[in-house]
Amino acid sequence: MILKNSLMFINNFFLFFKKKSFYLYLNSNIYNKKISSSNDTPLEYRPSPSLLDCLIKYDKKKINLENYSLNKIWNNQNLKEKDYNNLNSFFWLFSLDLKSSKKDTQNIILQWIENNHKYNSKSCETDIIAKRIIAWISNSKLTYEYGKIDYKRKFNNIIKKQTNHLINVIEKSEWIDDKMIGCAAIILTGLSYKEKENYLDSGLNLLKKIIKFSFDNDGFPKSRNIRQLNFYLKYFVLIREWLKESQNDIPEYIDENIYYLGQAYAFIWQNHKKNILFNGNHETNNIEFDQYLNRLGYNFKSQNNELGGYTILNSKKISLIMDVGPSPDKKFSSNYQAGALSFEIISNGKKLICNSGYFQNFNHQLNDLSKTSAAHSTLNLDDRSSCKFEKKNKSSSIIEHGLKIIKKNIVFEKNYWKISAAHDGYLKQYGIIHERKIEFYPEQMKFIGHDKIISKNKPQNLKYEIRFHLEPNIKIMKTQDTKSILIDIDGEGWKFNSDNSYINIDNGLYFGKKNSFIDNQNIFISGMTNNTNQTIKWEITKL
Repeated sequence: MILKNSLMFINNFFLFFKKKSFYLYLNSNIYNKKISSSNDTPLEYRPSPSLLDCLIKYDKKKINLENYSLNKIWNNQNLKEKDYNNLNSFFWLFSLDLKSSKKDTQNIILQWIENNHKYNSKSCETDIIAKRIIAWISNSKLTYEYGKIDYKRKFNNIIKKQTNHLINVIEKSEWIDDKMIGCAAIILTGLSYKEKENYLDSGLNLLKKIIKFSFDNDGFPKSRNIRQLNFYLKYFVLIREWLKESQNDIPEYIDENIYYLGQAYAFIWQNHKKNILFNGNHETNNIEFDQYLNRLGYNFKSQNNELGGYTILNSKKISLIMDVGPSPDKKFSSNYQAGALSFEIISNGKKLICNSGYFQNFNHQLNDLSKTSAAHSTLNLDDRSSCKFEKKNKSSSIIEHGLKIIKKNIVFEKNYWKISAAHDGYLKQYGIIHERKIEFYPEQMKFIGHDKIISKNKPQNLKYEIRFHLEPNIKIMKTQDTKSILIDIDGEGWKFNSDNSYINIDNGLYFGKKNSFIDNQNIFISGMTNNTNQTIKWEITKL
């Protein structure tokens, strides 16, 4: 133990020293000179700002810069981190009225250049630099047109300087999302300045690495994160459209990856048009993205019933979605939630059963709460989750001990649906396997569920809980015999019952809206494990 702790201390010291040394190097005149550019190559390709519509959320009412005091915009030292990042990313340029003074816009950029002529750890975060490059180039009608020769020279040089820095540090970034944004910025610089070897080739090679590292054999993100799936698709489409608009060849691997990502997007979204709350996802408006894709000529469809560790069975009125995938590798698990075998039901476009959603802010205790099995419509044992998480520094907790899916069976016929699977998340600690089977009979509009607690070792008396989460607006009540729960979804009635188990209504929290929470309710089955394998049966029937 002493030797192990000593080695850990030495390793942590070495990593700290290495990080500190690299930071000092970034702040040195040597590094500043290395990344500085005096190349007078002008900005040639100027992308259409509308290509960023899939990424940028801005007010319909445009802002006029002349209505604001701009002299001290970079002197405010008391900005919150979020406000500072938003200001320095320059994505707010997309909200400006094009009638805004070009002179004012360019003066703001000049002020920024004067304040950031050397490396600044805050304004030089990978994602902030990348967004700034994209924003400056994409808004060239304000940021570049009719600029004086000296201004254009400074603009071009700072773009290239920031891009050089990105190329040097991007692979050291902890977050794959930041690498994707950084990669897009490097490619755009290469296209805009017609510098294929320095920037375009570097960016495209990085893109190849991201594809190889981040996606499974079906083109689904290895994180199993649905929000990340949408994020990747948006950036791959954006990069393709930049290449197309600038009359450059589109590499085959980009088209191939868009095909797989698009198919996965259609699989998750196309039939029910509802956000499903698994593994890092929260409610977003994908309708606008659909319109964006249609405008550019993308039409994705999927006939799959299973992809990325999810099974989705659909009819015109009913969708059954279940998490039947293993936990991802540790390095992809920052947004993973311990919801193995959890499910959602969508009826006529409304959630009947759901998961609680994801609280995205890593620094908030609700992030950890939203990752628990109890926050999902599944079984948890002994008040523990099916995966164990560990937290390092201020980042999100990641998987310490994951789980595997042991067996799986899917049947999808006209008059009969079945999803069954089992996981080993409780096997190592308790010697127990959780197996779930959900059957659906379309003609009867009835779901029948079986949750099996299978003991592989000496039986233990442990508390089990099975929760069925409901959206905040759903009304529920117990029947007089206390054996059933009535569910009302905007006038659509359903009944939940479980004859052989204690059933109740419990209060909870819903995290479906990004970084917010609201009270909700869940149907709650609980009991104790015994000396034999147990099956807890439940039914959900439309009235």
